[in-house]
Amino acid sequence: MLTSKQRAYLRGIASTYETIFQVGKGGVTEAMCKDIAEALRKRELIKLRVLENSGWTARQAAEAISGFTGADVVQVIGSKFVLFKRNEKEPVIENLPKGK
Repeated sequence: MLTSKQRAYLRGIASTYETIFQVGKGGVTEAMCKDIAEALRKRELIKLRVLENSGWTARQAAEAISGFTGADVVQVIGSKFVLFKRNEKEPVIENLPKGK
């Protein structure tokens, strides 16, 4: 679980990121979630987007994917959302504020 300071820090970093995954009309699939889990392992922080024709809201997709991957939802704005999952062995994001 992320604290509000950690969320704010990660939102600032993610603001410069491009979206690397899109949820389309096929919705959230298991294969897609596996690819997202691999991207989270390598990057820790990723930005995703939900297309209009998908039938999913960004919040629904974020919750479904975070449930499958074990990631935290950092932010949901419009059709985009940001996920974070810490890689304990090889951390990518430095200076993350300490949690409680």
